[in-house]
Order: sequence, then structure tokens, then C-alpha cells
Amino acid sequence: MNEDQSTISSEQEKKSWLERLSNAFSGEPKTRKDLYIILQEAHKNDIIDADALHMIKGALKVSDIQVRQVMIPRAQMKVIAMDADLDDVLSIIVESGHSRFPVVGDDKDEIEGVLLAKDLVNYFTKSSNDFDLANYIREPVVVPESKRVNILLNEFRTSRNHMAIIIDEYGGVAGLVTIEDLLEEIVGEIDDETDEEEDPQIQKNNDGTYTINALVPVEEFNECFNSEFSNEEFDTIGGIIVNSQGRVPDIGETMNFDGYLFEVTVSDNRRLQQLKLTIR
Repeated sequence: MNEDQSTISSEQEKKSWLERLSNAFSGEPKTRKDLYIILQEAHKNDIIDADALHMIKGALKVSDIQVRQVMIPRAQMKVIAMDADLDDVLSIIVESGHSRFPVVGDDKDEIEGVLLAKDLVNYFTKSSNDFDLANYIREPVVVPESKRVNILLNEFRTSRNHMAIIIDEYGGVAGLVTIEDLLEEIVGEIDDETDEEEDPQIQKNNDGTYTINALVPVEEFNECFNSEFSNEEFDTIGGIIVNSQGRVPDIGETMNFDGYLFEVTVSDNRRLQQLKLTIR
């Protein structure tokens, strides 16, 4: 085949792909699976890179999940008591590294408001030594745990709020969610200057097993272990495991995939975090 024929063939192949991509967004709606296939082909043809593919899949995913699936559970919330003195408040802020905190009353399930750490600057600019936390808290944003993530993300954007308190069907506090939690569902884990450096995502243990971060990309896992897990629908090993169980598995649960035995070592009701891998 001469150079001109090769060029024509390449252009025809690209045109064919673009026609399929155009068909995916025109006429009768296609299935989500069909769209994933088109996007995967776009990645293989270097039309979109891996990061763009991951974000597009994340943007599609958030329209299907509810905030209960991404929230920080009540037991893990960093809260401040309404009657806390200034030293206690500052200690909690410094130790946690967070910028927003639910403020609770005598009833620990009753949210009185939300404290933004930056609002305390007003106190230090005043000459008065009297400190009353009630003067610095804001009205909390409260949403049901059934609200879809994409809707809440849009509400955060328009209202300029960055945190919401999640309530269950009985009106009790189920947890909280921040705008960072929602964005991470689209772009992946977001680290800031307060986050400690994490261990390698795949570590070999002395007994021949491996400690695996659940966010290890499927492609990276396959390359490391010469496996053939599909990444068409799920980008991470944790995503494949959660999907196979239909829920976030509990600590100690094991799953066997063709000789790859995974044991859950760290998780909560929000997400799978760490696994132990035994290859048989």
C-alpha cells in the first residue's frame, strides 16, 4: 500500500469513528453501555485521553447515584459542641485540617449550624474577650439522603455552599457531604496540602500477599499482575468488586475472581478503601 492509500485509509477509519460518535448523540437515544463503548473507542483512537475518559464516565455516573452513597457517615463526622470554648474549637480545627464543621447541641444528633473556620477571624479582630460560638455559625444546608449527586452539585454551584447535612427518612442525621466529595466522584481523589502522603497503591507483603488501594486503576492492576479485568464500565479494582457484590462489602469479606482472592481490610458504608490480594 502506497503512502496516499495509507493516508486515505486512515482518514476513512477516522471518519467512520466520527460517524459512529455522531450517531450516538443523534436520533433515538442509545443505551449507556453503547455510549461507554463509543467513549472507549475514542480513547483507543487517541481522540480523548485517559483523564478525559475517566471524568466523562464520572459525570455520567453522578446522575445515577444518591448522596447516601458518597456521604461521610455520622460516626465519622468531625463536629463541634455548641458550648465549646475557643481553645477547644481551635484545637479541633487544627487537628482535623478541615475548614467547615457541623455544630451540635446537647442532643448530639441536633445540628445547630455550621462553623466556617475563616469566620473566626472576625473574633480576633475585635477587642472583646467574650467568645460565644453561636455568633459565628451559619444556617446548615439540609438535604435528604435520596437526593441525586448531580442535583446537589448544581445546588452547591448556584448557592455557593460547600457542605450539606444529610438526613435519613426519619429526620435523623445520617452524615454530611462536601462539594469536594461530589467532585471526587467525577475527577477522582483530590489531595490538598493538609493530606498526608499516602503509601504506594500496590505493596507486596512479606507473606507473598499484596496490599491494594481500592482506587488502583484496572489498567494498572492488569499491568502489574498480568490479569485481564475489564475497565469498560469501572475504572478501579474497588469499583469492580463493589459492583460484583451490589454493595460496599464489609471488612473481612472475601471475593475470588479466577484465582485472585481479595479480602476487604479497610472500608466503611460509603466506599471500599483497601484490600489484601492473594494470588492462587
